[in-house]
Amino acid sequence: MNVTTEHTERFKELLEEVYTEVDLLKKQLKEAKREQLHLIKKLEEERGKQTDIFSAISESERLAMRQQITSLIHKIDSHLEGN
Repeated sequence: MNVTTEHTERFKELLEEVYTEVDLLKKQLKEAKREQLHLIKKLEEERGKQTDIFSAISESERLAMRQQITSLIHKIDSHLEGN
C-alpha cells in the first residue's frame, strides 16, 4: 500500500468514529430534552398545587397578622428612637 491509501483508510476510520460519536451525542441530547420536558411538566404540576401564604389563611388571620406586624414595627421604632 502506498502512503496515500494508508492516509485515506485512516481518514475513513477517524471519520467513522466521528459519525459514531455524533450519533451518540444526538441520542443523549434527545434523551436530555425528553427528561427536561418531563421535569418542566412535573414542576408546573407542583406549582399548581402551591398556594401563597395569604391565600392559605383566612381574612381574620390576615388582619391579626397585620396587627402583630404593625405592633412590632412600633416597638422597633420606639426602641430605635430611645437610643
